[in-house]
Amino acid sequence: MERAQAVAGPTIPAPDKIQITLVVNGEARALKVAPWTSLLDALRDHLDLTGTKKGCDHGQCGACTVLVEGRRIVSCLTFAVMKDGAEVTTVEGLETDGTLHPVQQAFIDHDAFQCGYCTPGQICSAVGLISEGKAHTADEIRELMSGNLCRCGAYPNILAAIQQAMGELVASNQPANTRQGARP
Repeated sequence: MERAQAVAGPTIPAPDKIQITLVVNGEARALKVAPWTSLLDALRDHLDLTGTKKGCDHGQCGACTVLVEGRRIVSCLTFAVMKDGAEVTTVEGLETDGTLHPVQQAFIDHDAFQCGYCTPGQICSAVGLISEGKAHTADEIRELMSGNLCRCGAYPNILAAIQQAMGELVASNQPANTRQGARP
């Protein structure tokens, strides 16, 4: 037994947790996380915001998409400590005073979900997509949303929902990626 311990070497202690602050859905939230904690796990496990889903945990499905400083990212591949001080918007933070964001409402209007597991990531990605202003055609929307998978195959309805929300936001001249993007 002593020989096995000698070969293995001394035990290295885990690094201390790091104090960070995230501005989540408009509210500053302080938390202590291990350096390897993903933003996804910080949101779900430390802040109890379970709208953001863990799908593949490899950045391939888009279920964990959130907005950081208005840009869409896959939160499973982002360390929480990298976003210290950043503004993070999850699907829970898109509504304003009980009124759904136009993208959320459009998903309901077009039944753009089946099981609903991918829906929060699809919605956050769509909000980011509209804000980017790069998608003008159905093909461009499909291409720029291709990082968000839907196992149920609700893609035609998702496309219709995004087109509806895009039209509403452009017509009303409202920003897509903020809570002010919600309907008055």
